[in-house]
Amino acid sequence: MPMNVKGYAAQSAVAPLAPFSFERRDPRADDVVIQIAHCGVCHSDIHSIRNDWGGAMYPMVPGHEIIGKVLSVGVGVTRFKPGQTVGVGCMVDSCHECDLCKQGLEQHCQAGATFTYNGVDRHDGRPTYGGYSERIIASERFVLSIPEGLDPAGAAPLLCAGITTWSPLRRFKVGKQSKVAVVGLGGLGHMALKLAKAMGAQVTLFSRTAGKEQDARRLGADQVVLSTVEAQMAAVAGRFDLIIDTVPVQHDINPYVPALASGGTLVMVGYLGPLEPALNSAMLIMGRKAVAGSLIGGIAETQEMLDFCGKHGITSDIEAIKIQDINTAYERMIKSDVKYRFVIDMASLKA
Repeated sequence: MPMNVKGYAAQSAVAPLAPFSFERRDPRADDVVIQIAHCGVCHSDIHSIRNDWGGAMYPMVPGHEIIGKVLSVGVGVTRFKPGQTVGVGCMVDSCHECDLCKQGLEQHCQAGATFTYNGVDRHDGRPTYGGYSERIIASERFVLSIPEGLDPAGAAPLLCAGITTWSPLRRFKVGKQSKVAVVGLGGLGHMALKLAKAMGAQVTLFSRTAGKEQDARRLGADQVVLSTVEAQMAAVAGRFDLIIDTVPVQHDINPYVPALASGGTLVMVGYLGPLEPALNSAMLIMGRKAVAGSLIGGIAETQEMLDFCGKHGITSDIEAIKIQDINTAYERMIKSDVKYRFVIDMASLKA
């Protein structure tokens, strides 16, 4: 039987989020039904409901940093049992058959991954609704185990902010000899600092504004460089093996390229869209440098990240909110007025 669920949804690109009741689909044999306890608030939730990237389908229930407890499982489920603490990230399905899925890159599924919200279920054609709700249903393959001992609220942002920064750190083999820089200190940036430091790297934060040094060092930075100060930028020329750019809005990336070592890579994880001003390719060609992109991570890689965080006691720095305060939280996020991730206590839905 389909289940009736309460949540919060946007009815249009200009409407605030508001209470919304809807029907979850019938659970299938490989499904896990999850009672949601916490849901992180990601900048992409704002982009999605405001249709900044196009393709928005309304009503839209956002949320893809989901932690909860298993309520029930389908007859074919072997990895999870009722009462277990689990997570769901940005995807709930993929084709499983294409070359990229077989490589563990489900986010790049050649048939199109089924995203946790604003997607279409590949089996029944129904819209997918996210974690700003009481419950969610997901295929066992896309449910993640949350290590014991991790605070569940602080673990929620690991399902997006954590894996988004972990994936390029792993792809570029960051370790004890690595020199890593992070551009921007927000939800993604603070996770990049924590993870890179725990992996043994020397870690630098690039910031446009002063006053972030104490917090950056607490999060794992060995150094803070003001990118608006020419002398400070000149002092780090040719230093970094990897720069992770977490800024979620259009900005000039050209000043950061000279800070890459020969063979180094700047990876963009926050902003999707055309670069203005345009990227000067001369710096790449003459310096044997690269600019790359990265989108979340595959399911196996996400579990690897969660297990690493469990081993090292890493969670996100969060501010817990009630669902009734979500629109105010969005306005604060746009002003960068959160340290460093809002997480909704979904028990507030009962109010």
